Amino acid sequence: MKQWTHRELCDIAVKWLKRPHSQNGHGCNVAVSEVASGWNGEVPDAIGFRCSGFRDGSVVVEVKVSRADFLSDKKKPHRQDPEKGMGDWRYFLCPEGVIQPDELPDKWGLLYVTNRGGIKPISGPVINMCHGAFGELLKQFKHEKDMEREQWVLVKLFNRVGDEEKLQNELKAARAEVARLMKKVNTLQKERFKKDRWLEA
Repeated sequence: MKQWTHRELCDIAVKWLKRPHSQNGHGCNVAVSEVASGWNGEVPDAIGFRCSGFRDGSVVVEVKVSRADFLSDKKKPHRQDPEKGMGDWRYFLCPEGVIQPDELPDKWGLLYVTNRGGIKPISGPVINMCHGAFGELLKQFKHEKDMEREQWVLVKLFNRVGDEEKLQNELKAARAEVARLMKKVNTLQKERFKKDRWLEA
């Protein structure tokens, strides 16, 4: 069996968080690994945020490379008081067999990583991706969470972009330019259509 490192599994978790629903993922718009959520406290191994108009929220993935790592996780304050934790939905990710489904805390999912690096859902909303069933499972597995810590994460990530107002203005200018070019293309297509009709006559 392949011996995965914590870093490798975190990278797999981030990729999975961004995976679209059609590929058995949560379709997060943003996903990062090991980012602090304050001056102390929880540092999720991977966390993703989805904001697409439906099935929106945050997803935390905790990586465990060994049973000892999993068992010690129970001692963390945000595990003993789940409402102080992050993530509307929460999963453990580990090599196959390291954690058993009946050992999971309430409302936690479980993802196995195969020797080839694939994700095998064992528990949680993604065990059934049919639209209706998935929606019901999202309701069943949803947690109360610490919104302030999630806000901290998002602000810190946004701050890394640089001058946010400059970026916003550049995005506005880019959208305006796209609209101008689309209008020009439509005008040229109409002119060509008229010319073709005239030549046919």
